[in-house]
Amino acid sequence: MTFTRFTVDSSTPSLWRVTFDHPPINLIDYVMIGELGELLAEVERNEEPAVLVFNSADPDYFLAHYDIAADPSLVNSLPAGPTGFHPWVDILIRVSRLPAVTISAIRGRARAAGSELVLATDVRFASRERAVLGQVEVGFGAIPGGGPASRLPGLVGRGRTLEILLGGEDFNGELAERYGYVNRTIPDDEFEDFVDRFARRVSTFDRQALADIKHFVNEVSLPADEGFSPADGRILESSGAPRTTGASQPSVRRRPSTALRRRTTPR
Repeated sequence: MTFTRFTVDSSTPSLWRVTFDHPPINLIDYVMIGELGELLAEVERNEEPAVLVFNSADPDYFLAHYDIAADPSLVNSLPAGPTGFHPWVDILIRVSRLPAVTISAIRGRARAAGSELVLATDVRFASRERAVLGQVEVGFGAIPGGGPASRLPGLVGRGRTLEILLGGEDFNGELAERYGYVNRTIPDDEFEDFVDRFARRVSTFDRQALADIKHFVNEVSLPADEGFSPADGRILESSGAPRTTGASQPSVRRRPSTALRRRTTPR
């Protein structure tokens, strides 16, 4: 498999490593989304990989954010994924529901859409000194489009979810671990060895057993797909326009969109 935004090491059949390598900051663009779709299709039909590790060639950037300056028609031109959602949301749902165990090895920044991919993976390890996570969309008047409002409450609780999404601030590795944003942090000089050791150990276990465990955990922990609006992800296409924020913003009360009202209606 040959890709332009990341490399895939499948030399160990049961353990595949996906290394993001899109200088200068590992920006998520329509090409990366399309290539991730191809990769996931290969994993979905391949019975070999038991573990999929996402890491980065750049110690300062795991994944920066979505390329909001790009022409939105480019991502809309991508073929529809099997979930029927926006291409980026499709990627995130499929990552979380793969039979293979997915691990994020976070060194550097994982903000906005980069954080959304991290949240979609099963296990999140972070460099204590180098990891930076955050959902910064509120800072430019946008709503996170890849599901952090659905995924974070089960990890960090309601109050901390609101703190993360409404504050728009960065969380270093230590604080992210304390909140439950990541599983644990590891000193940077031990980070690669730790992740490698854990991933190799898990990859030696029976693949079907791993898939079954993940399935039953997913049943009680993942947000239902219906919780994602078909419009989720399109915020990525419209968030490039500058909007007034802070005290200078007019005080106008707006009703939530139809999609948001539908998602917050008690079932």
